[in-house]
Amino acid sequence: MPSVPPRSKKLADKVALVTGAGQGIGLAIAREFKEHGATIVAAEINPDTASQTASELSGECMALEMDISSKTSVVLGNAKILDRYGRLDILVNNAGVLTYTTWEDCSEEDWDQVVNTNLKGTFLCSQAVLPAMTESRSGVIINLSSIAAKTGGTTVGPHYASSKAGIVALTLGLAKVAAPRGIRVNGIAPGVVATPMTDNPRLVAYGAQVPLGEMGRPEDIAHCALFLASDDARHITGEIIDVNGGLFMD
Repeated sequence: MPSVPPRSKKLADKVALVTGAGQGIGLAIAREFKEHGATIVAAEINPDTASQTASELSGECMALEMDISSKTSVVLGNAKILDRYGRLDILVNNAGVLTYTTWEDCSEEDWDQVVNTNLKGTFLCSQAVLPAMTESRSGVIINLSSIAAKTGGTTVGPHYASSKAGIVALTLGLAKVAAPRGIRVNGIAPGVVATPMTDNPRLVAYGAQVPLGEMGRPEDIAHCALFLASDDARHITGEIIDVNGGLFMD
């Protein structure tokens, strides 16, 4: 029998920053991108977690300690990437937090933690990479939103849903600004994906309603991210792709 050809290296020679690359969706994206030839910058607020991902991935990989809710930390992290590689081709704004609360119980501290990380962090990271991408007249930014942005997040609370809906608006606005610079900006809205962050009875029950019969896997999101990061999506910008097994259709 003829040998099976190796998978094409769709991201060969690309440098990709993946925030929240230590587990779940972020780790799956880092693995997928690495398999397709990218040099990975694995960013985490915990340096040990970042190092674990970097050590797992074969070949060149950079572990980066970065608090995406802090402009100082984001700017410093971006400078380290450019100092080491001289370029940044892909940014995946994946890092995020989720605390379970209700409209009545959501405290100001809950709100600030989630919105500052999920929404503000996405903005800060995107803002930081724009100059280098603009100079090179190329680049890809992928933002992780959520099904909660479209449903109101009755299962996860108002802070999380609002932060993810804000990411949708940020994605569309930035796509318009960045397109003339040769930069594509798109989003992914996962449904219920089996990760440590979603290990909660309420979300498991919600996931049981998926029309395709099962909760999503981190790899499902990673495959979509690879498509958006590659030249296969060269004419796509300003889009939010739902990956939810039919849990929400529009």
